Parts: sequence; C-alpha cells; structure tokens
Amino acid sequence: MRLPLAALAAVLAFCVLAAGPAPAWAAGEVLLGMNYPLTGPYSVEGLDQIRAARLAVDQINAAGGILGRRAVLVPRDSASDVLQTRLNVRELLDMGCRMIFGGASSDVALEASRLCRLARVPFFATLAYASPLTVEHGHRLVFRESNDAWMTARVLGPWLTEHFPDKRYFYITADYSWGWSAEEALRRNTGTEDMEAHPGLRTAMGSTDFVRELELARDAQPGVLVLILFGKDLAYALEQAVEMGFPRFCQIVVPNLTLGMAERAGAAAMQGVVGTTSWTWKVPELLGQRRGQAFVDEFVRRYRRYPSSSGASAYTVVYQFKLAAEIAGSLEAEAIVKALEGRSFTLLKDEQTWRALDHQCMQTVFLVRGNPPEKVLSDPLRLDYFEILDSQPGSQTILPEASWKAARARAGMPPFLEPADGVRP
Repeated sequence: MRLPLAALAAVLAFCVLAAGPAPAWAAGEVLLGMNYPLTGPYSVEGLDQIRAARLAVDQINAAGGILGRRAVLVPRDSASDVLQTRLNVRELLDMGCRMIFGGASSDVALEASRLCRLARVPFFATLAYASPLTVEHGHRLVFRESNDAWMTARVLGPWLTEHFPDKRYFYITADYSWGWSAEEALRRNTGTEDMEAHPGLRTAMGSTDFVRELELARDAQPGVLVLILFGKDLAYALEQAVEMGFPRFCQIVVPNLTLGMAERAGAAAMQGVVGTTSWTWKVPELLGQRRGQAFVDEFVRRYRRYPSSSGASAYTVVYQFKLAAEIAGSLEAEAIVKALEGRSFTLLKDEQTWRALDHQCMQTVFLVRGNPPEKVLSDPLRLDYFEILDSQPGSQTILPEASWKAARARAGMPPFLEPADGVRP
C-alpha cells in the first residue's frame, strides 16, 4: 500500500524529529577527536585532559574558531585499553575528525598513532612517555607534546648519581612499552645496568597489591627504590611502600609524576618522593609567563583545582593544532605537519619546539620532590604537592640525532620520518 505524498512527508518529518537534532558536526565544524582515560587505572590523568581540552575549545570558539569554523571536541573513553582505543579511533576517523589526541598510556598512544598513520590524520600524544613512539614507531603524522623516557632520565639520572653514589637500586616497573623504555633509560643514566647488582621486577598495569614486590625489594636492601608506575597503580604501590617503612632507609623515586597521582596517593605518602614533570601550576609564576598564568587562573575559576601536566599538555595540543591550521590556511594533514615541523612556540611555560627530526616536543623538564603534608595542607586548594628542585632545557635532554638514527636502524626503519602510506585501517 502506497502512502499519499503528504502522508509520506509527515512520516518522514516525524522520523527526523524522533531521531533528535542533527549532530553538531553536520554543519561543517572542525572535529577534534580525543581518546583519553575517563575510566581505568589512569583515569585521574584523563580528567584533567578533558577539562583542559574543553577549556581550550571554549576559548578558541569564543575567539572565532579555527579558520572561522567552530571547533567541536569529540571525546571517547580509552580506559587505557588498546582494544578500546582501536574501536574509538576508528570511530573518530569515520566521523571525519581532523586530528586525534590523547594519552596516559603509551600502548594506547602507539595504537592510536598507528591507525592515524594509516588514515593520514595527525595524532598528538599528550601523556605518553615511551621513547619508541617517536623513535622506532615514529612517522610524519605523530607528534608528542610530553617529554619522553630519555628526557626524564637525563634530568633524574644525574641528580640521583650525585646524591646516591654507590647505592643499590631496585626497580618495580610497569610491564609495557613505557615501563620498559623508562627503566632502560634510567639504568643507562645512573650506571645501574647490572641487574644482579641492581635488581628489579615487572608488574601488570591495573595492579592494586604490591606487597610481594615490595617485600622482595626490602630484602634487597636498596638505597633507591624506583617505582616506574603510573596512575592508580603508583598510588597503591606508594601507599604500601610507606606503610612498610621504605622512606626510613631509602629514597623513593617516581620518574614521571603528575598532580593527580600525588593527590591520589596523599601528602603523607608523597613526602620526599623525587621525580620529574614537564609542567606544574607553579611554573608560569616562576617564569613570569602571563599566558600560562592566565590558563592556571581560568582553570581554577572553572574547576576549583589547579591544572596538572596532563591538562597543560592537552590544552597546548589543541592550541597548536589551531595555530598550524592558521599558518597553513588549511586543515589538510600534510599542511598541518609542515606548519609544525621545527616550529618553536611559547604558551604555558618557556619556549618549546617541535623537533623536525622526530616530532618530539623539545622542552624544559622539571625535577620535583614531594612537599611535607603541612605544606600541602596550607595551600588554599590543598594541592601544593611539589617543590621544584631543578630544571633542564630540552636541548640538553632530548635524544641526540645520532642516537635516534641508530635506534631507527636497529629497528629496520629509515633515518627519517617516512610519509604515511595512505591505506585506511
């Protein structure tokens, strides 16, 4: 039975209304895909990323958007899981996202980077420290805003060598790409490559009980306990290490620290812990950096907390994509890449540079130590967790070009970033 045209039109109109309004991206906005951990062991780091990304997008749209077009943030929860990331990134690519960014797990970033390479869409890693992302697995469409494991070790290693000479180290390491590269880099930069003299063990992401690992560490009687753990894993391990009395006989080291992890572990557990970070909310004031301070002030006004390095990284990436599009006058991937390669910028701290060789962001890395609980609690927001001990510019910590090319050769890769192959995943 055929419906009259008027009736058919009415049915179609009802279907449109029932389906709800068309998605915002139907009008030609610039879609920014975000794959970040809303849930899972690294969820604390994900929260600041989405908060800062939303702040950046709101500011950009208030100022006219990207090339006159409204920016739309399209977030997806990775749960720090590679399979979920694969589903998320494919969905974001199918939706037409012009770039994808995010992180907090290097395995997740590696998978997102692989898929973006195949789809010829830029990927920006916000919190992924595993060196292979921009070395063995580097390509023209991946950029890393955060420092890598080598840069971390170049800041932390000399301080440890100076303050704890001839001490035994014990490593408890997350058993995936970041943990492997972080341990290797720190061993090389502290002269602790001998695993019999400086033992260690590896543990799965998402662990909550580290008593067995810590008992083995205690039996080794180290002068330095290195916890190459992240997110909730680090908080659990650190709390248990303090309960077992480790701070009384050794220095606890966490190579990559964030405000979220410190808050999760608590002030008592964090006291005296040494590590590194690419940014803290104190940095803009320390450097007299007005743009960075404005970010901190607006973040506090909006969310009633200080931003962490993960938030600063996400905020920076969104603004760098906008800048690249405006420089290129285009949203095309190759134009974005060319606009950023070798470019220096100042946004939330001192100067940063997208190194043309590997797209690693060359930047200052800060050595920090956990404040005493009374210092943390005296802060109006009770979030003053870190004392800045030292800093090193990126030019002194980044992997040298010769070392980068040698690592590429060992992996059977060319001594340059090869273009994407154009094959859709």
